Amino acid sequence: MARKKSPTLTEAELRLMEILWSRGSATVGDVVEALGPPPLAYNTVLTTLRILETKGYVSHRALGRAFLYTPKVGRDEARSSVVDYVVSRFFNNSPQALMLKLLDTGEIDDAEAERIRALLRRAAK
Repeated sequence: MARKKSPTLTEAELRLMEILWSRGSATVGDVVEALGPPPLAYNTVLTTLRILETKGYVSHRALGRAFLYTPKVGRDEARSSVVDYVVSRFFNNSPQALMLKLLDTGEIDDAEAERIRALLRRAAK
């Protein structure tokens, strides 16, 4: 039975997922070839893809003698999962606390400030 999907990806897992998200599917060899620096060994990529499959992020099917790996989780779903995890783990299930922290620590330009105001007006309705 597959393990429950983990809400977070390691840096190496995210590198591989970015390739799968951009290509739609790829073999281990395709992923190794697509990786920029620093390179990863074929066996490392294979092991990481298997971990991603166990976590529920990818699936595979046979393609001749190779396996073709395909994302089961989209980029937006992965982002949402991470944000939900951070909110529950560090902000006591309060998205508002996260939002206030983000606004408190970053500088925003006028266009971003107006976009935030518009989102707040829409949320208030």
